[in-house]
Amino acid sequence: MAPATTDQHLWVSWDEYHRLTELLALQVYESGWRFDQILCLARGGVRPGDVLSRIFEAPLAILSTSSYREAAGTVQGELDIAQYMTTTKGELAGRVLLVDDLVDSGVTLARVVQHIRDNYPRVTEIKSAVIWVKGCSVIRPDYFLQELPHDPWIHQPFEDYDEIRPQELAARLAANLKTGQGAP
Repeated sequence: MAPATTDQHLWVSWDEYHRLTELLALQVYESGWRFDQILCLARGGVRPGDVLSRIFEAPLAILSTSSYREAAGTVQGELDIAQYMTTTKGELAGRVLLVDDLVDSGVTLARVVQHIRDNYPRVTEIKSAVIWVKGCSVIRPDYFLQELPHDPWIHQPFEDYDEIRPQELAARLAANLKTGQGAP
């Protein structure tokens, strides 16, 4: 069981994460805006981007960005944007829905939008969709579910994997198998 959510920490279960992702898809749908492609930012935007891509039957492109690398991903450093993105449908073009899990300071979202405008001239419109937007953000996404004025650290369910290593995973799965809690 997760600790209680406070102004400094928001704890999110897998069930809540999935529910929020579905609500984000519904918000985009109900807006009436139609897009040609989804571009998700790796790593945090991959899960919601994948789900939205499946729901909307839209091609999914992935662009890697990174600024949280130190201290198990809890310390923000310089933003890196990959030189290339991956997509299965030609080049990025038309109306693009840019998906990430959250907007923290807003720097990543703003710089990626500028990167797209500078490098993908066939993109005609960009709108952004995230689950959470923090109060400290300098930019507001077009679609979001929760505004967090106190800027808490969001503990997402997949963050458990930031600190587990293969040998620890093997030991945990072996222990679960012995107690009958599941098979690998």
